[in-house]
Amino acid sequence: VLAKAGLYVDELNKIRIADPNITRQTQELKDDCHKFVDRMVEFQGIVNKSIAVSNKLATLVEQEKLKAIGSRNLLESVAKDREMQQQQLHALLLEKKIELERLKVQLNTLKKEEAEQNELIEQFLLQR
Repeated sequence: VLAKAGLYVDELNKIRIADPNITRQTQELKDDCHKFVDRMVEFQGIVNKSIAVSNKLATLVEQEKLKAIGSRNLLESVAKDREMQQQQLHALLLEKKIELERLKVQLNTLKKEEAEQNELIEQFLLQR
């Protein structure tokens, strides 16, 4: 009779306007929603921390990448400098070899000239 009038009796024998089963289900749904919201907030926090860690790692990776590029460029530069220095030393060595050959030729010429002059001196001394 009360149900037809929209009134219900709960477990504590109190008169209620809403069906106790619906009220209980509504409360359970409300509790489940609160739990869900709490879990979503917790999940959002975890996601934010993960994003922050990923961003920090990305920054560190980028810094190391730039260091590696700089080191590689420096190494290439040193190698090119060394190669250029080697070419310069090779050119200097060739110049010195040419100079040595020129000086050897000059020495031989001077020795011949000295020998000729010594011979002339001997002939001159013998003619006296």
